[in-house]
Amino acid sequence: MGNKVSAIRSMIRAGVPTVPGSNGPLTEDEERTKAVAREIGYPVLIKAASGGGGRGMQVVHSEHALLKGVHVTQREAQGAFGDETVYLEKYLERPRHVEIQVLADTHGNVIHLGDRDCSLQRRNQKVMEEAPAPNINPESRERTLEACLAACREIGYVGAGTFEFLYQDGEFFFIEMNTRVQVEHPVSEMVTGVDIVAEQLRIASGEKLRYTQDDIEIRGHSLECRINAEDSKTFAPSPGRVERFHPPGGLGVRVDSHLYSGYSIPPYYDSLIGKLITFGENRETCLARMHNALDELIVIGIKTNSALHQRLIRDDAFRRAEINIHYLEHLIRRD
Repeated sequence: MGNKVSAIRSMIRAGVPTVPGSNGPLTEDEERTKAVAREIGYPVLIKAASGGGGRGMQVVHSEHALLKGVHVTQREAQGAFGDETVYLEKYLERPRHVEIQVLADTHGNVIHLGDRDCSLQRRNQKVMEEAPAPNINPESRERTLEACLAACREIGYVGAGTFEFLYQDGEFFFIEMNTRVQVEHPVSEMVTGVDIVAEQLRIASGEKLRYTQDDIEIRGHSLECRINAEDSKTFAPSPGRVERFHPPGGLGVRVDSHLYSGYSIPPYYDSLIGKLITFGENRETCLARMHNALDELIVIGIKTNSALHQRLIRDDAFRRAEINIHYLEHLIRRD
């Protein structure tokens, strides 16, 4: 796919709904850049074509700040990704982050595994995810799922992949495609029964998918909390020795982690140290199991963000699924 600019162009050709934008990289023509921004309508989002992980993005609310914002984002993109290419998108004020998991083999077979909601984010980094995404317009969902399958066929995609969307006012808007297995893939596994990693390995070996779309049934609900080695209030990293680690267990509880008592967390890498996943026949049961699992989780010797997750699980707006990608940041600032 190259980068995000080429991905957006491919999605448009395949009929996938996209965020209004420049539909291509910005050039040195500053008057054209201003004209494109005016056509999109402020606020606009300047994005690095090769960006990722929440880096290489800047919101601009007026033409007065546009060109400076472009230059700043280009410098950041060049330093972080070795590519200063940037483009513009309409900045949606209150969207959710919803993504669709796909699998495609070398024999022309492609399936989706439904959607998941990843709206709880801090600094554009996901904190908690769930599948299926709650409160989604069913017609819009079905239309977008089919468009993702068509897009995979259009571009000849092979492997596990994720179409990421902003969702607002009952509509999906494509933002990027992640051509890899993502951290949050377990929630899709839990509601479909498909081992995504195993299927990706089979695809890489040239084998056919073991499933057709008719085999895929979304059953129940799943939630994932990313457990990070960081302070729940200041978010300062907390590397060091884990004196004691006790993972929760029981019906509908899954823990993906490399931790053990006596393990030393180095200061050089991402702070993610584990994923706590629960499953239930409905969202209410899933939330109750996550509530208990978080209370049972023991990590002594370092700080973790489990207290933040405990707060979110009890949060009324989250329990009603009335959140967007800005909700967690606002919640933190209110403290």
